Amino acid sequence: QVQLVESGGGLVQAGGSLRLSCAASGRDFSNNAMAWFRQAPGKERQRVAAINWNGGNTYYAVSTKDRFTISRDNAKNTVYLQMNSLKPEDTAVYYCAATVKYRDYVGLEYDHWGQGTQVTVSS
Repeated sequence: QVQLVESGGGLVQAGGSLRLSCAASGRDFSNNAMAWFRQAPGKERQRVAAINWNGGNTYYAVSTKDRFTISRDNAKNTVYLQMNSLKPEDTAVYYCAATVKYRDYVGLEYDHWGQGTQVTVSS
């Protein structure tokens, strides 16, 4: 059974940093693309960042570029999201996602999702 488990969320003041982790189990995703999405109350889910199988190709939403960094450790079957200079508008539930279909991919379609971790940024 595939599981993606996010951790690292919490409450932080504006301008602060958080590092999210997503540990995958039940399947080796080292040859598959992964991503982070977020959803704020009353808003649609948004792709925040995505990374291909070896980290050589990444995507960032315009609102997070230059502040967030996605990375992965294939030996640990884990993907990370380093979030700096956080803003109140970054407040959302953050979800990890993985695809079993694509390798060199930073798109929108993913097959497995985590339960999410809450990130709250106070002003």
